[in-house]
Amino acid sequence: MGTVTRPRGRAPRQDRSRATRQRLLEAAVDCLAEHGWSGSTVTVVAERAGVSRGATQHHFPTREDLFTAAVEHVAAQRSAALRDLLAEKDGADRTAVARALVELYAGPLFRAALQLWVAAANEDGLRPRVTALEARVGREAHRMAVELLDADESVPGVRETIQGFLDMARGLGLANVLTDDSARREHVATHWAELLDRALTQPARPS
Repeated sequence: MGTVTRPRGRAPRQDRSRATRQRLLEAAVDCLAEHGWSGSTVTVVAERAGVSRGATQHHFPTREDLFTAAVEHVAAQRSAALRDLLAEKDGADRTAVARALVELYAGPLFRAALQLWVAAANEDGLRPRVTALEARVGREAHRMAVELLDADESVPGVRETIQGFLDMARGLGLANVLTDDSARREHVATHWAELLDRALTQPARPS
Protein backbone atom coordinates (compact mmCIF):
# COMPACT_ATOMS: atom_id res chain seq x y z
CA MET A 1 0.00 0.00 0.00
CA GLY A 2 1.38 3.40 -0.96
CA THR A 3 2.16 6.04 1.63
CA VAL A 4 -0.40 8.81 1.90
CA THR A 5 1.32 12.17 1.76
CA ARG A 6 -0.18 15.44 2.87
CA PRO A 7 -0.04 18.28 0.32
CA ARG A 8 2.97 20.47 1.04
CA GLY A 9 2.07 23.79 2.67
CA ARG A 10 -1.21 22.60 4.16
CA ALA A 11 -1.06 22.22 7.91
CA PRO A 12 -3.32 19.65 9.55
CA ARG A 13 -6.57 21.09 10.85
CA GLN A 14 -5.50 20.47 14.46
CA ASP A 15 -2.29 22.44 13.92
CA ARG A 16 -4.19 25.33 12.34
CA SER A 17 -6.63 25.34 15.25
CA ARG A 18 -3.77 25.37 17.75
CA ALA A 19 -2.08 28.22 15.90
CA THR A 20 -5.32 30.23 15.85
CA ARG A 21 -5.80 29.72 19.58
CA GLN A 22 -2.20 30.80 20.22
CA ARG A 23 -2.67 34.00 18.19
CA LEU A 24 -5.83 34.83 20.11
CA LEU A 25 -4.17 34.30 23.48
CA GLU A 26 -1.17 36.44 22.57
CA ALA A 27 -3.44 39.18 21.20
CA ALA A 28 -5.54 39.08 24.38
CA VAL A 29 -2.43 39.44 26.56
CA ASP A 30 -1.20 42.38 24.46
CA CYS A 31 -4.61 44.06 24.58
CA LEU A 32 -4.87 43.68 28.35
CA ALA A 33 -1.39 45.11 28.84
CA GLU A 34 -1.99 48.05 26.49
CA HIS A 35 -5.69 48.89 26.83
CA GLY A 36 -6.84 47.35 30.11
CA TRP A 37 -10.03 45.39 30.65
CA SER A 38 -12.47 48.03 29.41
CA GLY A 39 -10.67 48.44 26.09
CA SER A 40 -10.10 44.74 25.49
CA THR A 41 -13.25 43.46 23.86
CA VAL A 42 -13.52 40.18 21.99
CA THR A 43 -13.81 42.14 18.73
CA VAL A 44 -10.62 44.09 19.40
CA VAL A 45 -8.72 40.90 20.24
CA ALA A 46 -10.06 39.09 17.16
CA GLU A 47 -9.03 41.96 14.89
CA ARG A 48 -5.57 42.12 16.42
CA ALA A 49 -5.13 38.37 15.98
CA GLY A 50 -6.46 38.43 12.41
CA VAL A 51 -9.20 35.96 13.33
CA SER A 52 -12.92 36.23 12.64
CA ARG A 53 -15.27 36.81 15.56
CA GLY A 54 -16.97 33.49 14.82
CA ALA A 55 -13.69 31.60 14.95
CA THR A 56 -12.81 33.43 18.16
CA GLN A 57 -16.07 32.37 19.81
CA HIS A 58 -15.50 28.81 18.62
CA HIS A 59 -12.36 28.71 20.76
CA PHE A 60 -13.62 30.96 23.57
CA PRO A 61 -17.43 31.21 23.84
CA THR A 62 -17.36 34.12 26.30
CA ARG A 63 -15.15 37.11 27.05
CA GLU A 64 -14.40 35.62 30.48
CA ASP A 65 -13.28 32.35 28.83
CA LEU A 66 -10.92 34.26 26.52
CA PHE A 67 -9.25 36.41 29.15
CA THR A 68 -9.05 33.74 31.82
CA ALA A 69 -7.29 31.54 29.25
CA ALA A 70 -5.07 34.51 28.39
CA VAL A 71 -3.93 34.85 31.98
CA GLU A 72 -3.37 31.08 32.18
CA HIS A 73 -1.18 31.60 29.11
CA VAL A 74 0.64 34.39 30.95
CA ALA A 75 1.08 32.12 33.96
CA ALA A 76 2.57 29.41 31.76
CA GLN A 77 5.00 31.92 30.26
CA ARG A 78 5.99 33.19 33.71
CA SER A 79 6.57 29.60 34.83
CA ALA A 80 8.67 28.96 31.73
CA ALA A 81 10.74 32.05 32.53
CA LEU A 82 11.29 30.76 36.06
CA ARG A 83 12.32 27.36 34.72
CA ASP A 84 14.78 29.11 32.39
CA LEU A 85 16.21 30.90 35.40
CA LEU A 86 16.50 27.58 37.20
CA ALA A 87 18.32 26.02 34.25
CA GLU A 88 20.72 28.96 33.98
CA LYS A 89 21.40 29.56 37.66
CA ASP A 90 24.55 27.42 37.86
CA GLY A 91 27.28 29.79 38.93
CA ALA A 92 24.85 32.62 39.75
CA ASP A 93 24.73 33.85 43.32
CA ARG A 94 21.55 34.57 45.24
CA THR A 95 21.80 38.29 44.55
CA ALA A 96 21.75 37.76 40.79
CA VAL A 97 18.88 35.27 41.05
CA ALA A 98 16.83 37.60 43.28
CA ARG A 99 17.28 40.52 40.89
CA ALA A 100 16.22 38.34 37.97
CA LEU A 101 13.11 37.27 39.89
CA VAL A 102 12.20 40.92 40.49
CA GLU A 103 12.49 41.70 36.78
CA LEU A 104 9.90 39.03 35.96
CA TYR A 105 7.31 41.25 37.65
CA ALA A 106 8.24 44.36 35.67
CA GLY A 107 7.28 43.27 32.16
CA PRO A 108 4.13 43.02 30.03
CA LEU A 109 3.20 39.57 31.34
CA PHE A 110 2.71 40.91 34.86
CA ARG A 111 0.94 44.01 33.51
CA ALA A 112 -1.57 41.88 31.62
CA ALA A 113 -2.26 39.77 34.71
CA LEU A 114 -2.72 42.93 36.76
CA GLN A 115 -5.40 44.21 34.40
CA LEU A 116 -7.35 41.01 34.85
CA TRP A 117 -7.06 41.24 38.64
CA VAL A 118 -8.57 44.73 38.52
CA ALA A 119 -11.40 43.52 36.29
CA ALA A 120 -12.04 40.51 38.53
CA ALA A 121 -12.50 42.80 41.53
CA ASN A 122 -15.61 44.22 39.82
CA GLU A 123 -16.83 41.24 37.78
CA ASP A 124 -18.64 38.57 39.80
CA GLY A 125 -18.42 36.04 36.97
CA LEU A 126 -14.70 36.49 36.58
CA ARG A 127 -13.55 36.78 40.19
CA PRO A 128 -13.66 33.09 41.28
CA ARG A 129 -11.78 31.97 38.19
CA VAL A 130 -9.04 34.57 38.52
CA THR A 131 -8.76 34.02 42.28
CA ALA A 132 -8.25 30.27 41.81
CA LEU A 133 -5.78 30.83 38.99
CA GLU A 134 -3.69 33.32 40.94
CA ALA A 135 -3.62 31.07 43.99
CA ARG A 136 -2.13 28.32 41.83
CA VAL A 137 0.33 30.70 40.18
CA GLY A 138 1.37 32.08 43.56
CA ARG A 139 2.07 28.60 44.95
CA GLU A 140 4.20 27.72 41.95
CA ALA A 141 6.11 31.02 42.05
CA HIS A 142 6.87 30.46 45.73
CA ARG A 143 8.00 26.88 45.18
CA MET A 144 10.28 27.83 42.31
CA ALA A 145 11.71 30.82 44.20
CA VAL A 146 12.61 28.50 47.08
CA GLU A 147 14.43 26.21 44.66
CA LEU A 148 16.13 29.04 42.78
CA LEU A 149 17.37 30.65 46.00
CA ASP A 150 18.44 27.35 47.60
CA ALA A 151 16.32 28.22 50.61
CA ASP A 152 15.65 25.80 53.45
CA GLU A 153 12.07 26.30 54.60
CA SER A 154 12.60 24.04 57.59
CA VAL A 155 14.46 26.98 59.15
CA PRO A 156 12.03 29.20 61.10
CA GLY A 157 11.20 32.41 59.27
CA VAL A 158 12.55 31.38 55.87
CA ARG A 159 9.13 30.74 54.33
CA GLU A 160 7.93 34.17 55.46
CA THR A 161 11.12 35.76 54.14
CA ILE A 162 10.58 34.27 50.68
CA GLN A 163 6.93 35.32 50.65
CA GLY A 164 7.83 38.83 51.75
CA PHE A 165 10.40 39.04 48.96
CA LEU A 166 7.84 37.97 46.34
CA ASP A 167 5.33 40.46 47.72
CA MET A 168 7.98 43.17 47.41
CA ALA A 169 8.71 42.11 43.80
CA ARG A 170 5.01 42.41 42.92
CA GLY A 171 4.94 45.83 44.54
CA LEU A 172 7.86 46.99 42.41
CA GLY A 173 6.08 45.63 39.35
CA LEU A 174 2.98 47.59 40.30
CA ALA A 175 5.01 50.79 40.68
CA ASN A 176 6.27 50.30 37.13
CA VAL A 177 2.77 50.34 35.60
CA LEU A 178 2.32 54.12 35.49
CA THR A 179 5.93 55.27 35.00
CA ASP A 180 9.31 53.79 34.16
CA ASP A 181 10.54 52.89 37.63
CA SER A 182 13.58 50.93 36.48
CA ALA A 183 16.23 53.01 38.27
CA ARG A 184 14.55 52.83 41.68
CA ARG A 185 13.60 49.19 41.09
CA GLU A 186 17.22 48.22 40.40
CA HIS A 187 18.40 49.97 43.58
CA VAL A 188 15.68 48.43 45.79
CA ALA A 189 16.04 44.99 44.21
CA THR A 190 19.81 44.98 44.77
CA HIS A 191 19.39 46.00 48.41
CA TRP A 192 16.67 43.41 49.00
CA ALA A 193 18.69 40.71 47.27
CA GLU A 194 21.62 41.34 49.62
CA LEU A 195 19.30 41.24 52.66
CA LEU A 196 17.77 38.04 51.34
CA ASP A 197 21.13 36.41 50.84
CA ARG A 198 22.18 37.20 54.40
CA ALA A 199 18.87 35.99 55.82
CA LEU A 200 19.04 32.70 53.95
CA THR A 201 22.63 31.96 54.86
CA GLN A 202 22.18 32.41 58.58
CA PRO A 203 22.62 29.11 60.44
CA ALA A 204 19.55 27.58 62.01
CA ARG A 205 19.02 28.43 65.63
CA PRO A 206 19.30 25.49 68.03
CA SER A 207 15.90 24.29 69.20
